[in-house]
Amino acid sequence: MQVPQRKSQAFRKYGQETDNYITAEAIEMLKGELSHLETVSRPKTVVDLTKAREMGDLSENAAYHMAKGRLGGIDYRIAEIKDKLKNAILIEKGANDKGEVKIGSTVTVEINGRERIFEITGSQETNPGSGKISHQSPVGKALLNHKAGEKINITGASGNNIEYKILKVE
Repeated sequence: MQVPQRKSQAFRKYGQETDNYITAEAIEMLKGELSHLETVSRPKTVVDLTKAREMGDLSENAAYHMAKGRLGGIDYRIAEIKDKLKNAILIEKGANDKGEVKIGSTVTVEINGRERIFEITGSQETNPGSGKISHQSPVGKALLNHKAGEKINITGASGNNIEYKILKVE
């Protein structure tokens, strides 16, 4: 028999850490989703489940099993959102007091003569295509605690060094 583990124990086992950094915009989106799930989706699914239960034989009632599964999924998502909101660490935008890159900074860098803009976020909000990178990513880690004017060398996926010149930290 396997002994249940707390989430934190499982993360430690695999060397992962929870990343609870989240922006105010993402918190509002989660609150909106939670509200919709609790006030619209869940009550509607409970009604569907009740109707399906009234149809009779539950062992061969596909509608009942589908509604029960949907309700379980909704309840799981509600619990997940509540946990995220409870443990959220709000990301404040901008540089730190010394003008250095921190989580929440928007950084303009020059790479091989081309300008790129990165927003350093928590790992839950990353979208590299739109310039949102995690503070745990190789580039995000390398940029943290550096100021405008500094140059940083980052080893790329192919093993070559890429020079990032920080132009602006906001």
